[in-house]
Amino acid sequence: MIKYKLSCKDCLTSFDSWFSSSKEYEKLKKNKYIGCLSCNSKRVAKSLMTPNLSNSKKVEEIKNYKKFNKVKNKIKEYQKFVKNNFEYVGDNFTFEARSIHYNKKNTNKGIYGNATLNDIEELKDEGIETEMIPWIRENEN
Repeated sequence: MIKYKLSCKDCLTSFDSWFSSSKEYEKLKKNKYIGCLSCNSKRVAKSLMTPNLSNSKKVEEIKNYKKFNKVKNKIKEYQKFVKNNFEYVGDNFTFEARSIHYNKKNTNKGIYGNATLNDIEELKDEGIETEMIPWIRENEN
């Protein structure tokens, strides 16, 4: 299949049309089967078009998309592990982390939750070990 941009010499209308091959286009043109969509004139000609090639940019985009999905799936695996093995403390993360560290609070599980970058820095400055991992919400693509 080949797509040509055609233009009418009478009304100057441009339109696209598909043909099985360039030979098929020439045959239809010669027999005057190709007409303008607007005025039905047979004075229609091909315009210059850029070829539709699969370029390296598209190939690279597909590779990057596949890599992105692979990383995203790995992050989801980590999230599942964290959810199954740690206690969610929400926005109380910094308070709970300090309670465990300073009060030697006995916990069966580690904790995870929400904290700002500033809170994380303060915890680290106090000698409280914390790690950040990217988190993908369930309703995000």
